[in-house]
Amino acid sequence: MISFKDVSKHYPNGTTAVDRLSLELPEGGITVLVGSSGCGKTTTLRMVNRMVEPSSGTVSVAGRDVLAADAAELRRGIGYVIQQAGLFPHRTILDNIATVPLLLGWGRRKARARAAELLELVGLPGDSGKRYPHQLSGGQQQRVGVARALAADPPVLLMDEPFGAVDPVVRTQLQNELLRLQSELRKTVVFVTHDIDEAVRLGDRIAIFRTGGHLVQCAPPAELLASPADDFVAGFLGAERGLKLLSLSTLGDLPQEPVPADGDRWRLVTSERGEPLGWRDTEGPEGDRAPLLPVRALRDGDSLLTALDESLASPAGLVARVDADGVLTGVTGRERIHEFAGRRHAEAGRAAALKDATEAAGAFETAGAPEAAESRGEAGSDDTPASDPSVTA
Repeated sequence: MISFKDVSKHYPNGTTAVDRLSLELPEGGITVLVGSSGCGKTTTLRMVNRMVEPSSGTVSVAGRDVLAADAAELRRGIGYVIQQAGLFPHRTILDNIATVPLLLGWGRRKARARAAELLELVGLPGDSGKRYPHQLSGGQQQRVGVARALAADPPVLLMDEPFGAVDPVVRTQLQNELLRLQSELRKTVVFVTHDIDEAVRLGDRIAIFRTGGHLVQCAPPAELLASPADDFVAGFLGAERGLKLLSLSTLGDLPQEPVPADGDRWRLVTSERGEPLGWRDTEGPEGDRAPLLPVRALRDGDSLLTALDESLASPAGLVARVDADGVLTGVTGRERIHEFAGRRHAEAGRAAALKDATEAAGAFETAGAPEAAESRGEAGSDDTPASDPSVTA
């Protein structure tokens, strides 16, 4: 869907923001561009909608060179979300969302109906459409920014550090909302961040840039964490790569274990409905009258990183698992999580090594082909010159 072919961006002062970038961004996925300040990630994103124009090379969207398109027309067909939402302060929320549809010639009634539909889609109450931006929280404004970017149903969505200006709790909520929307809409998303944890959580693929606009590695999160291309990538990913790998898997990836039976030290007490209430230490001085210790029940969709954290906090070393109704279905022990993490890391490492070997073999064959052809040509010229009329097809 989006292609960069030998793209560079140089500024008159001699700064190189992007240096000979070649990259294919798959359709319907989230590609995260990550790196420190000044590495060219935002410049790369802005070249997609011509907010910045490349100095050389070709940027294409759906097979069309962006420089061949009318800039205004191109931008109206690409959603764009920035850090501070960029809402018009003098317009209501509904009118902010309806901006692009109106520019595309939609009737006012149709555009406002679409805006109301998107308010619901991004989790905002319907009456918020009558409000103005200053009447909403920062997180709500960012939701409006996402809704506005989606208003004309563009196939491509550009997101330039959209959650960087909100607090960590709201940021997690917005990340969850983006993943939910993406599961329904399957847009081609280019997402810029400097936060590797956010990149791992959101990205189908992660492209890591270093200062000077050099792309160092682009790979799925699991491959990146298991097999960083060099010390720069390893350093950027941080020392806790194994824990980050756990964030890519869910509790549902592990089989459930039976709930501790009578006679075990730790008993999981439940309500009449089967909801976990807490852990009781049956071997303590108070026995069956011992007070309950807290339990945090998890569902299959929770990450294994969250499950590991809970297993470490649990006095029994177990995670209580519940269904959608909060009813206990089983438990998982921290040993099982550790075993799975080890297997996952090894599998990702083997996959990355196989990919590297395949690419190296392909490069070797490509490099050797001209030499082989030249060798065959020289041998043929010794025996049967091309001008010899006896040579037939």
